[in-house]
Amino acid sequence: MILEFLYPLVKYFTAFNVLKYITFRGAYAALTTLLFCFIFGPRLIEALRKFKIGQVIRRDGPQSHLVKTGTPTMGGVFFVVSVVIAVLLWQDLENWKVWLTLGAFVALAFIGFLDDYLKISRRNSDGLPPLGKLIGQGAVAVSVALLLYFYGEKGTTDLYVPFFKNAVVDMGVFWIPFAVLLIMGESNAVNFSDGLDGLAAGLLIFVFIALAILTYISGRVDYSAYLGIPYIPGAGELTVFCLAAVGACVGFLWFNAHPADIFMGDVGSLPMGGIIAVISLIIKKEILVLIIGGVFVLEIASVVIQVASYKLRKKRVFKMAPIHHHFELAGWAENKIVVRFWILGGLFAIIALSTLKIQ
Repeated sequence: MILEFLYPLVKYFTAFNVLKYITFRGAYAALTTLLFCFIFGPRLIEALRKFKIGQVIRRDGPQSHLVKTGTPTMGGVFFVVSVVIAVLLWQDLENWKVWLTLGAFVALAFIGFLDDYLKISRRNSDGLPPLGKLIGQGAVAVSVALLLYFYGEKGTTDLYVPFFKNAVVDMGVFWIPFAVLLIMGESNAVNFSDGLDGLAAGLLIFVFIALAILTYISGRVDYSAYLGIPYIPGAGELTVFCLAAVGACVGFLWFNAHPADIFMGDVGSLPMGGIIAVISLIIKKEILVLIIGGVFVLEIASVVIQVASYKLRKKRVFKMAPIHHHFELAGWAENKIVVRFWILGGLFAIIALSTLKIQ
């Protein structure tokens, strides 16, 4: 919005020329979301306490979490509202990829909101039925996949393999179910990771910083040619979205750090996870994003392994899944688990970015 209204005035005030730079608008998008969280965060937390919108803790989980019962939840509103405002203010609204990303973000947030609302209204941990939740996520994922398949650039269905030069597989129509699974998988992976104070928010910071770098270089002809990665017209604008998400995560983490004053809830974890996949699909980093979000992959993999093992062998592999609860029951302090997982998240992001020169 600012770009559309103020940039035409550059012929009168040359200072407005800075608005054409993605890095400038990205920095201010991050500052916008950060300040939004700092200014309105305490008021939101107080309002949630007033209306008794608190977290319901499962009795079959770690007993140390029972003291967190009643902590305000649905803090994902920080993400959704602040990111939407920052995107509308600082992005190029004539870029259809911006609207696709924002639409998927809001749609997944709505599903998460319904899930959180039902949990709170029923005063238990049962939100949307699992099948209903998956259908909602699937509908969003299918919509995104079809739009990219039919209206994306040439090469949309190509799958690039990291660490190898010119390792490309054209998946054709099979790219659609692959894209759907990736969006749903990432959305649920972040949701599973949101189980300890500050864990998911801290990991998301690393992921979105890495994606900001990737979207920026993918949207530049010179940088993408030098690094041997596909050039995606208009992808650079998604850098603004990624940096807005970084600012929102940092602002939220201020209140979510242990001991948390507020929890993220599904209204935050579902859209943040899903949008990671959407952006990776746009910039053709579908496999690389699994490395960037390696901790999220480990979290959801631990759940799949635990469920499969119990159904097939009637035995559990972990003390409890997701895997961060396994370490809790093994005696690790919550803060130690969170910081060590953050370290892993940073290492995964560095490894993923290093592949740009290895391939």
